[in-house]
Order: sequence, then structure tokens, then C-alpha cells
Amino acid sequence: MNVKVEEALEVTLRNWNMMSGSGQSEAESTADEFESSFYQFIDAVREWVNALDQRPQTLDELLKLTLIKHILNKLPAPLHLNFETEAELILEHTSRIDDEKYD
Repeated sequence: MNVKVEEALEVTLRNWNMMSGSGQSEAESTADEFESSFYQFIDAVREWVNALDQRPQTLDELLKLTLIKHILNKLPAPLHLNFETEAELILEHTSRIDDEKYD
């Protein structure tokens, strides 16, 4: 298990839970915290993927890796598509600039 990815995942999950349970007055700030932590998590995954000896070439290959399976088991279902979209960008060596990230 990659410690940096695991720690970033835990922060993301904590912020997701805070956002999901926040009241209307806290909604914007908790959403911002979640979004920031999600992209930090994606950056950690990107680093890990790029450091692999045998880098996956397709999304299917990536999704079969033990760490990625672990991530998908822990991520709430509503985040699976976002994660897979970001994973495809990682495989394409593409990074989002801030304006293109999910709003």
C-alpha cells in the first residue's frame, strides 16, 4: 500500500463525510475543502502511477491493480466516475488546470 495515496484518500473521505453532513451555512466551505482534498488525492495517485515499473496503458489495466481496487472499495459510489475520469487523464499524461476541475 502506498502511504501517501492512503493518507490522501483518508483526508478525501473525511472531507466527503463532512460535506455530506454539513448544513446549508457550511455547504460551500466544506465543498471547497472536499474538492481540494480530492485533487490532492488524485495528484498522489498520479505520482504513484507514474512511478510504477510497468505503467498501465489502459483504464482496465489500471483498475485491476490492487491499490486501485482498494481505492474503489473505499470511495463512495458517487465518486467512482470522477475517479475513473481522472484516472484516464493520468494515463493520457494530462493534468487539469484549476479552471477545468469540477465545480
